[in-house]
Amino acid sequence: MGAHMKTTIELPDTLFAEARHYADANNMTMKALIEQSLRKVMAEKKNAPKFKLRDGSVKGNGLTPEFQNATWEQIRDVIYEGRG
Repeated sequence: MGAHMKTTIELPDTLFAEARHYADANNMTMKALIEQSLRKVMAEKKNAPKFKLRDGSVKGNGLTPEFQNATWEQIRDVIYEGRG
């Protein structure tokens, strides 16, 4: 096994008590419980499906002829025309 790192963590008293009770009931050390829990959480995240944005495009023929060569600023000005 590789190198080990000692660290200190702060847990709410109630969570620590639950963890201690769980570890004792399952005949394991707190170290083993924390290691097992961290590995499980990281494995779940690693195997989680990646977010994929759905295709929100619409069918159409592109810009109308009057906007074919327009800049975004020109198109925006027409969109917001009369709105203040």
